[in-house]
Amino acid sequence: MTAQTQFSGGFQNAPVQAAHAFRAAMTVMAQPGEIRDLKGAQPPKPLSIAAGTLLLTLCDPETKVHLAGAFNTDAVREWLTFHTGAPISQAAVADFAVGTWAELSPLGSFRIGTAEHPDRSATLIVECDPLQQAGAILSGPGIKDTARLSLPDAPALQANAALYPLGCDFFFTCGDRVAALPRSTQISTEA
Repeated sequence: MTAQTQFSGGFQNAPVQAAHAFRAAMTVMAQPGEIRDLKGAQPPKPLSIAAGTLLLTLCDPETKVHLAGAFNTDAVREWLTFHTGAPISQAAVADFAVGTWAELSPLGSFRIGTAEHPDRSATLIVECDPLQQAGAILSGPGIKDTARLSLPDAPALQANAALYPLGCDFFFTCGDRVAALPRSTQISTEA
């Protein structure tokens, strides 16, 4: 990786772009099934624009990040470290993890919080294709009646939701789009 590549791809106007990205991330987390555009970063491959923008927005030197499978490259590690200072970690201690569903499975590798501190769980950024408002039926906090979202593995995500208030939270990214699935969301595959 060249120094030019390592230093490029971050926010051009960090305060404004980070604020817009943070708002989009919190909106999709508060409204499961909603899909928003999320732009600002130009990360190295294989990170999508949305995943890179999330990492720049949510990570700092205190946030441990696990890069799964094909995402654990010199280019991604150097880019993330340069722009956020976030340390790269193993899955078992990660605050955030990024990869495809297959690379992040099984979910039992990640922290789910404790009874005293359910907030000490991992948030997984799942790169997927496609990302659309179809498929699994979502209900729960932030959803008026029901919503739909294409999920990579509904049974595993239902098992995660059954752990509530423990469990992982999820962002799903595809290109420059993002959706989220907090652990409090109920998932059904029946119409």
